[in-house]
Amino acid sequence: MEGYDLIGDVHGCGATLAALLEKLGYHQRGGVYRHSRRKVIFLGDLIDRGPRIRLAVTIARRMVEEGEAHIVMGNHEYNALAYTCPAPLGSNKRWLREHTPRHNRIIEDTLAQYRDYTNEWEDTLAWFRTIPLCLELDGIRVVHACWDETLIRELRSRAPDACMDNRFLIESTDPSTQAFRILDRLTRGTYIPLPPGIAIHSGDGFTRQSFRTHFWSANPQQWGDVVFQPDNLPGNLEARSLTPQERQRLSYYSPEQPPLFIGHYWCEGIPALPTNNIACLDYSAVKYGRLVAYRWSGEEKLNADHFVWIQVPREERSQLKPWEIDFD
Repeated sequence: MEGYDLIGDVHGCGATLAALLEKLGYHQRGGVYRHSRRKVIFLGDLIDRGPRIRLAVTIARRMVEEGEAHIVMGNHEYNALAYTCPAPLGSNKRWLREHTPRHNRIIEDTLAQYRDYTNEWEDTLAWFRTIPLCLELDGIRVVHACWDETLIRELRSRAPDACMDNRFLIESTDPSTQAFRILDRLTRGTYIPLPPGIAIHSGDGFTRQSFRTHFWSANPQQWGDVVFQPDNLPGNLEARSLTPQERQRLSYYSPEQPPLFIGHYWCEGIPALPTNNIACLDYSAVKYGRLVAYRWSGEEKLNADHFVWIQVPREERSQLKPWEIDFD
């Protein structure tokens, strides 16, 4: 085998995913995209927001189950599991992830596209439960949002395969638990709350009271040293000094560690490497950005020339064709 093609957040852009796989040299055989010398690693967030969610899940799942791909869990797959799982008896809530207007909005496209396929949706949720939270194989590391060595050791001590069981899922919705800290860091990354009364009005229509931070600055001093999202911080907050408490919230991934691949952070523009050993592959596909892959062939120092992408066309939202699901 020559290597892996790592693919960032698809978010229901199923037709573009098929086109990207073809561009990478994968072709359908027996209803599964295959390559004679390479395999895919999906970085999670197959679902939500996009127009062809069932197609995206079908393509990825068939590849994984046929041994043509691996996958790690994204926060959106996790959210779907918690949203659809009843809370334990005696709890003060009905669902592990409460059905608030914001949570309803995030998952509404997924539920709508599976509405007439309830058995398929239940089967998809069961498959989500088998997806690991991180991967380490053949010299690379893969996680949806943030590789935190301490928390990953804790996860491996509980679950050597890095998969959640039902107990872990239930525990992960309680902010006071170890499972919550592991799940939150690995699938959502680190973030810093904004001052009271200040919010970010994001381009995706949500209002946020915190901002996402990266984890490769060795000695950050200001908020601007760690901010990692396309929305600018309000006012002059980029020059605001990090407090000791805020520094404690951050992770650090040093340049001596193995190549790491992440998604999650909806970057914009031409794909670029933040460091020589980290590649982010989420380039806002569902917002008509780019669906991005990195072709890794064993190199310890990553190379921006190895990015491959397709600009997501407006036609991605045209009416779904039956052959796009039943393509075998």
